[in-house]
This record gives sequence, C-alpha cells and structure tokens, in this order.
Amino acid sequence: MVKITLSIAKQLIEAAEYKAKTLGVSQVISIVDEGGNLVALTRMDGAWLASIDIAQNKAWTAVSLQMPTSALAKIALPTGELFGINTTNQGRVVVLGGGIPLRQNGNVVGAVGVSGSTIINDVKVAKAAVQAFEHLYGFNVQPFPHQAYYY
Repeated sequence: MVKITLSIAKQLIEAAEYKAKTLGVSQVISIVDEGGNLVALTRMDGAWLASIDIAQNKAWTAVSLQMPTSALAKIALPTGELFGINTTNQGRVVVLGGGIPLRQNGNVVGAVGVSGSTIINDVKVAKAAVQAFEHLYGFNVQPFPHQAYYY
C-alpha cells in the first residue's frame, strides 16, 4: 500500500497549484496521510488565512469519513441522515466540497483538502491532485501526456 510521503504530497500539491493558477485563484492545499495527519500544506500567495484551517479539516474529514466532503453537503442538511455531523469531532468535520480521499485498491491512504475559492473551484483543484495521484500510481487511468492531468 502506498504511504503518503512528503515527496508524494509535494507532487500532488504541484498539480493542484497548477490547476488553481489556470483558474486564476489562490488556494490553500493540504495533504494528509491515512491517519489524517498533516503531511504537507501550501498557501498560495494571496490565499485567505482562514483557508488554512478549512483546507486541513477538509482533508481530515475526507480521510476520516472515507468520502469526499462534497458528499456530506446534502446529507448534513436538517432533513439529511447526518444532520449535525459538522458539530462533532470538535468542529473538524467540514461539509463543504474540496476534500477528497486518496485511494489505492479501494483503501483510503490519505486525502487532499482545498480551500480559498468557490466550492466548485475548490473541488476542481482537489480533483487535480487526485488525478495526479492516480496518474503517478497507475490507478484507473488512460495513457496521456505528462501534464494532461492538470486540466
């Protein structure tokens, strides 16, 4: 099983930063390991200070609940099955899109969390990191040029 090292985290952050730059946004990008421990974090120039905590907690949420944070948005509403989940775990659970688990053979080995723009952009930037991870480790990807996963 892949262990999320600093070297891997830096590569995922590079892919996410590239995507953020193409979108014209400044983001905070966080990578955690399978235990939710911070491996690396970057705050792009001009990114909001508040996004540091949010990005880390999006990554922690994605790894601890083994699902994208965007999946929680609907089920955390007052009519949802998990209403109030965002008040648990000392408030660390984030129900905004931008946190996505990193999987190998169905197992969660880490996660990425992104904050600093709209939820749509946060998700796009997080997906760029996930796609880089999948490309680096050959998970369910088609052959393509080196930077194609940055789209």
